[in-house]
Amino acid sequence: MSKIAKKPIGVPEGVTATMGESEVSFKGKNGSLTVPILPYVKLDLQEGAITVTAVAKTKQALSNWGTMGALVKNAIAGAQTDFMKELVIEGVGFRVALEGKILVLSIGFSHPVKFAIPEGIKLEVEKNTMKISGPDKALVGETAAKIRELKKPEPYKGKGIRYVDEVIRRKAGKKVAGTTA
Repeated sequence: MSKIAKKPIGVPEGVTATMGESEVSFKGKNGSLTVPILPYVKLDLQEGAITVTAVAKTKQALSNWGTMGALVKNAIAGAQTDFMKELVIEGVGFRVALEGKILVLSIGFSHPVKFAIPEGIKLEVEKNTMKISGPDKALVGETAAKIRELKKPEPYKGKGIRYVDEVIRRKAGKKVAGTTA
């Protein structure tokens, strides 16, 4: 049973919700988002609240019920404020620069790596940190993951691209491991 979708989801002032046949649209000061309605789920919009109900009692219906509740909550939050992820680039000679809608990364390869920023994503660069923000939570997370994937942090020196709150488990090198044995 879904704890998220049991209660009606409130639509705050400043956000308008419109129901379509196969999608729900939210419009706020931060932008507009549409969420497709998943199978086996029914949505009711009444007096500033959205109620999500499962049509059947199957495993897939109950899974979609909770997922739909979370997607609607995230879309309402995204219409009001931006979601944000922060990445840090570490390493000698590693740099990041923003040229229009293209992120240019110097991350130890023989050439600079260019990453095209998707539509709807705002990116800020300060020294060695990148702030990725936008109204769509899934797109912000996916963009941050793709940038991190370009040069994952390695466990010996910690060089690479990592999230701000990510903890890298460090390993001892060959020299240090050999002398302690």
